[in-house]
Amino acid sequence: MTMKEYSISHDIWERKYRYSGSSEVLADQTLSDTMKRVATACAKKETDSKKWGAAFESILATLEFLPGGRIIANAGTSRGQTTMFNCYVMNKIEDSIEGIFDTVKASALTQKQGGGVGFDFSTIRPRNANIKGCEAPASGPLSFMRVLDSTCRTIMSAGQRRGAQMGVMRCDHPDIEEFITAKRGNSQLQMFNLSVAITSEFIQAVKDNANWDLKFNGKVLKTVKAQELWETIMRSTYDFAEPGFLLIDKINQMNNLYYCEEVCATNPCGEQPLPPFGACLLGSINLTKFIENPFEENAKINLKRLREVITIAVRMLDNVIDISNYPLEEQRQEAYSKRRMGLGITGLADALIFMRVKYGSPESVRLSGEIMREVTHAAYRASIEIAAEKGEFKLLDREKYCDGQFIATLPQDIRDGIMKHGIRNSHLTSIAPTGTISLLADNISSGLEPVFSFKYTRKIRNGNEDDVTEVEISDYAYRQYCSRLGVNSIKDQDLPAYFTSAGQIKPVDHLGIQAILQKYVDSSISKTINIPEDYPFEDFKDIYMQAYEQGLKGCTTFRPNENIMGILIKKDDAKKVTPAELQPHDANALPKRPEELTGTTYKIKTAQSPDAFYITINDYVEDGKHRPYELFINTKNLQHFSWIVAMSRLISAVFRNNPDPTFLIDELKSIYDPNGGSFRNGKYVPSLAAEIGYVIQEHMVKIGLLSREEKPAVAVGNVADMNKMICPECRERELINQENCLKCLSCSYSKCS
Repeated sequence: MTMKEYSISHDIWERKYRYSGSSEVLADQTLSDTMKRVATACAKKETDSKKWGAAFESILATLEFLPGGRIIANAGTSRGQTTMFNCYVMNKIEDSIEGIFDTVKASALTQKQGGGVGFDFSTIRPRNANIKGCEAPASGPLSFMRVLDSTCRTIMSAGQRRGAQMGVMRCDHPDIEEFITAKRGNSQLQMFNLSVAITSEFIQAVKDNANWDLKFNGKVLKTVKAQELWETIMRSTYDFAEPGFLLIDKINQMNNLYYCEEVCATNPCGEQPLPPFGACLLGSINLTKFIENPFEENAKINLKRLREVITIAVRMLDNVIDISNYPLEEQRQEAYSKRRMGLGITGLADALIFMRVKYGSPESVRLSGEIMREVTHAAYRASIEIAAEKGEFKLLDREKYCDGQFIATLPQDIRDGIMKHGIRNSHLTSIAPTGTISLLADNISSGLEPVFSFKYTRKIRNGNEDDVTEVEISDYAYRQYCSRLGVNSIKDQDLPAYFTSAGQIKPVDHLGIQAILQKYVDSSISKTINIPEDYPFEDFKDIYMQAYEQGLKGCTTFRPNENIMGILIKKDDAKKVTPAELQPHDANALPKRPEELTGTTYKIKTAQSPDAFYITINDYVEDGKHRPYELFINTKNLQHFSWIVAMSRLISAVFRNNPDPTFLIDELKSIYDPNGGSFRNGKYVPSLAAEIGYVIQEHMVKIGLLSREEKPAVAVGNVADMNKMICPECRERELINQENCLKCLSCSYSKCS
């Protein structure tokens, strides 16, 4: 395979969007076949399906409009049990065991069909609150988040690629401090993105250096300093890239349906604030297709064609609402009654390059705002036209709708049109992650993000692990510029100044682009503000406050550092370490096993097994000091035999070769069994592996290797490249955080699309 023969677009189409056919539907032979299939399916609800099928195909075949990946993959196929909606927010969680597990079931059914889900955990009583009827303390929201985390992992292991979840908690919930730091130091809640729902009242308390009450059901349970809680949020975001920041009051104030719904959470990447059972389908306008005279002084965007494409795209997405399957009936009713959609943009950075404008500059902010204004106004006019023909969405109250704060910013002719004809869709615009569909469109820049890298190497596996071909992937605008000059490649330093990559853009300039776009977006925006590793915390800690002042609905940052990526070490990247480096307290591993060792046997009983487990830990004693040497597990239950043998041998190997094996405790305690855990000494233990972790902790306290107050250390590796992480799919160090989503440059893995 040569570089010229490889096409990233073809590869993405082949692996993610091409339909292989069935007895009812022919297979896609080309990308054109795929787009024709989608167009035909979306036109079936039209009276003149032939006319609209051709219109839909006209904007799909040219890649001027890119529907969400689920629409491309599923529309017009025989996959009857799939959803074309990317994102959902689950029901309001009732503060009861029945209500919580109703949510677990609903989320499992939604994720089974591939939908990412968001939850608001603020409705669950805090940890240690009294449970009436059984006089026991509540385990708190985080314990149930772990159940949902395990559920998501289980569904992923059953073959689903997606596993994205958003967990939201209000800034005045009594467990908010625990929520902020929940993902530090171990592997729990890795299926969740976390965001704090920030209120305007809290922002004012921070500014006033006032006290802040943490309360549940109106009862104050704790009071903290607002600035200290703010500092905790910002320090955690700086060091661990979470939690994100949702301005929940702003979201509800600017909500077009402020009069009939309350939004408490968002979808996993944050671009869709949604009510309970809310769902939204997505699509993006490919801005690179509308630039006339690229790279010339008179380069400009063809607004006439842009409006034409948007008019057709809105109609197409509206039809998807009627042809999609829904995991839950409540989601169907929610979608039908409001007909929400999220039409956005992609290729913004490349479009700016075509117009010779540097991303982040004042001119780029002005142009971006003008483009998004045209997109939004055209979308609203199209929805009014469809309403005149097909009817308005069911929950429209024309007067209240037009009194909304966002609608008030629209031109008078749009508001007059709504009052006269109604409007088909409650919400129309959103800017979502576009990782794989941007690759499908010849590797244009993704969403509103700057270009991460103008060229990079991608490894292609030709059937097996050993047969790998390296190919160079380049950005669409970069490739067009090279072609214009008649060359294959240009060094970054030789490119014009308007070729700006993500690493060259200041955080404040990221905010400027996001803020101007948010002005014209009725929903929200998924974006990651990339922060340099050496960016001072004193400068960083005001970023969320600046986001608030500039009118954003949410904000997410990512600063590469060893807290995030230290444990994600690729074998080839790790430096060769000596035994002395591995064993800071003792350069030598323990000697060969003596004939006799002393130890302790611990008995544990779990809800998962009718038989007890007996865990024996033997110690090596030298100069009166004990070190654990080996671990054995014995039980009548043979169901876990091979797992027990493997676990015993691995833990024993760590004991013998590392004089400070305390890091094992946190690693084992963070393992969650999808079938649930049990309570041990009044504490919830999420799995048998976690039970073993607690036993090891107890034993190390007994022999003096660990004090009861001391927290076990978590092993952290060396980081060779602080800008990228290890991809969970291809294991290459090519995973980046962009658009509030993890995506791989090497294999096109994306958590969100």
